[in-house]
Parts: sequence; structure tokens; C-alpha cells
Amino acid sequence: MSERASEPSTPRGKRQVILGAYFPGVNHDTVWSDPASGSHIDFASFEHWARTAERGTFDLLFLAEGLRLRTRGGQVFDQDVVGRPDTFTVLASLAAVTEHIGLTGTINATFNEPYELARRFATLDILSGGRAAWNVVTSSDADTGENFRRGGFLQHSQRYERAGETLDAVRALWDSWGSDAVVADPASGRFLRDGHVGDFAFRGAQFDIAGRFSTPRSPQGHPVVLQAGESPAGRDFAASRSDAIFSRYQKFDEARAFYADVKARVAKFGRAPDQVKILPSASVILGDTEAEARDRHRDVRSRQVDPFTAIVLAEMVWNRDLSQVDPDGPVPELEPTPEAPKWIRGRAPLTQDARATAEAWRALGRRHGWSLREVVTHEFDRAVFVGTPVQVAAEIDRYVQDDAVDGFILGSYVSPAGLDEVVEKVVPLLRDRGVLRDRYTGSTLRENLGLRPPAGLGEPSADRTTARTAS
Repeated sequence: MSERASEPSTPRGKRQVILGAYFPGVNHDTVWSDPASGSHIDFASFEHWARTAERGTFDLLFLAEGLRLRTRGGQVFDQDVVGRPDTFTVLASLAAVTEHIGLTGTINATFNEPYELARRFATLDILSGGRAAWNVVTSSDADTGENFRRGGFLQHSQRYERAGETLDAVRALWDSWGSDAVVADPASGRFLRDGHVGDFAFRGAQFDIAGRFSTPRSPQGHPVVLQAGESPAGRDFAASRSDAIFSRYQKFDEARAFYADVKARVAKFGRAPDQVKILPSASVILGDTEAEARDRHRDVRSRQVDPFTAIVLAEMVWNRDLSQVDPDGPVPELEPTPEAPKWIRGRAPLTQDARATAEAWRALGRRHGWSLREVVTHEFDRAVFVGTPVQVAAEIDRYVQDDAVDGFILGSYVSPAGLDEVVEKVVPLLRDRGVLRDRYTGSTLRENLGLRPPAGLGEPSADRTTARTAS
């Protein structure tokens, strides 16, 4: 990126940049061999990552989730193993060592029940002082379902139906405690509970539940909800129900088209477009010069996608054994076999149309003279911003000011120290541009994101459990 091309096209400070930080997964994005790489299970790693992001006044932390060890041809492969502790335990621990930053957990709506989800997120919100967020994901994966009771899983067509009902039921549980649900009686020194506190009933195609919810109203009323809608059904789900969307559209033109489409869908559902934030994932590679950053980027990509990893990632498209294919040769003319039993298990499908994707990869290879490994490296590149700190700050600003995104959830190829350089070198420049705060102004994640309280709920109070005193 050139210095001139990176200049913002709108006045400085027009819109604030939202920043999140995701903890790198144990997969091809992570360069384990780098001397700066640390443990993915040691709490010290999570603490360093969280404290660094909070020092940079990031809005939220983001943990991904995997519910099954990933296999290739029935064998676990160590380049892409899910090896992370339980999300709620990690986030609750981080609540104790941070003060302001949001705590986002990716939790599956297919394999969890509304009561459990509502209670866990409300508890995290209470313990953190209003900083909890739920990234809602779904699964139609029978392999993952084998880990659960009766091997339960849903067909693809049903996953958003269940996710929608799950979220509706969870919100009904959160709302079963009104803002005046618990009343303090100074005369007796006791709390007087209204007879309807926590009463709930929800009936739908997926759930028929009723009872009394045990967890009081949390500081945000509703923890913030994220979703990663991509298909038309997924986009509608996110536009109608979520507070933010975790997007994979990173290239400027694609991001801007996705932004416009989703914001229009949000308005179609009668919601204010600014109440759904679009936050793609991205990573940053810096250098003292642009040439140095480019060299560093090439080195990182070569270590992320070694020859074996290139084959494994290609097999996600072809759904067949490609071990006899030369990764440094052309993209294979073999046809994918999407109808065959899954060759890569425990991972979401890379594409909805494997044959079209394979042909697109072949065309890309012919056009640039690239090998299969070079095509795979290009397609899986997550480093959106490569350049000097000045260039990267300007480009992040441009994406936000020109309506391509509301912000980014940033990661790195090393953990936990990969975010340090961004906080030290890019964050001060964003502050100088007037698009990133130098201190937190809200008391909850919802306030820091500029999101309104849930419908029917007033402005947050210091202590919702004693919202009024009995007379």
C-alpha cells in the first residue's frame, strides 16, 4: 500500500473505529516455530493478550470454538488441532484481570440448551460488570454431533431455525427478570421478590420450555450478540437478531458490498443500521518500510502454508485424498467429490460449491502462473494490512470512513505477543487521527460499542438488582 493511496477520503474523526482482538487458533494461521509463539493453554498467554488489547482500548476480546479434533482420512493431523480450554472458564478468568474490555465467546447454538446458555452468559455479564458477548454459531456437522447425547445433530436446513429459536428463548429468559425485579426493603434489611420474577415459558418447533430463571438481570440487560452470517439465510438471521457480525469479507470492494447488503437487510427488519456493527477478521504485518513489511509477509505466509498444509487445505475443497498431488505443481484437474463421505472432519465446509471453487483456483493459477501451494497461500492469507504503521493506520481508517466496515477483529500469526506491535505502533496513530479513543467512556461493552439498551430497558444503572426501594 502506498502512502498516497492510504489517505482517508473523508474528514478525520467522522466515525470511530471499533477494534477487537481474537486469540489465534491452533491451526495453519499460527506459526508455532516462531520464537515469539507461546502456549495456547497457559493462562499467562490469555492474560498477556487481554491486557495488551485493553491497553490499546480495544472494544472486545474474541475466542473461537471447536468441538471436535479435526481429522484427515480418519487420522488427527497436528497442523490444525483444536486444543483450547473451555471458553467460559477462560473468559471468566480474564474478567478478573481486566476492567473494561468486552469478553466474547463463540458458543454453538446447535449443541447447547437455552437455559444453560442464558445462565452462563448472564453470569459472565454480572461477574465482568457488563462485558459479556456471545458469538452465535451453528453446526450441521454429524461428526461433531457424535460428541453429544444420542449423536445429535441437525440437517443444514434446520440449523438457523434452531439458532433463531435458541436466541429468542435465551432473550426471553434474560427478560424474565425485569429491571425492577428485586426490591430492597430497608426496614427489614431483606430483598422482596416479585411473584413473577424469573417466570418464563417458550414454545416453538425446537423448544417447549417453562420454569423460573435463576439468574438476575445482568448489567447490559442482554449481553451483546455477534453472528457470522454469510449465506442469504445467515445474513437475514444476523440482520434481524444480532448486534454485530463477524465477517470474513476483508478485501475492500467485497467488504463494502457485504456492508451495504447487510445494512440494507437490517433496515428491512425495522432496525437502525448503526445498531448492527460489521467487524471482519484481519491481521497486521508491520515493517519500518513497506518493502520490509512485504518481505516479512512473504516469510510468514511460507511458514503458515508448508507443502503438507497446502495439500490439507486443498482437500477441504476437493473432499478427497490429494496426497499424491505435487503442492508445487499446478492446481489439479481432478474434480472435487462433494457427495462423498467427508475426508476432512470436524471443520466447517470451506465452500458451498466445491466444483466452482476448484475451477476458480485453476483459473487463478493459470492467470498468475502459480502452483497449488501459491494459490492456497493466496486464498488463505489473513494479513489484510501489510505496511508501515502510518500506512496501516490510514488504511484501517479508510475502511471505516468509506463504509466498508465498522471496525476489525485483529489477530496475529503468533500468540500471545502478536498484538503488542499493533498496540505500540498503530493504535497511537489511530488516536492521532481522531478515530480511536484514548480511554474507555462507557461502563459496559454495549455502551462502548454505541449500542442501545434492549427494548423495554432503560439506561443501565449502577446496580440493577436494587433498582428501586420499597416504600
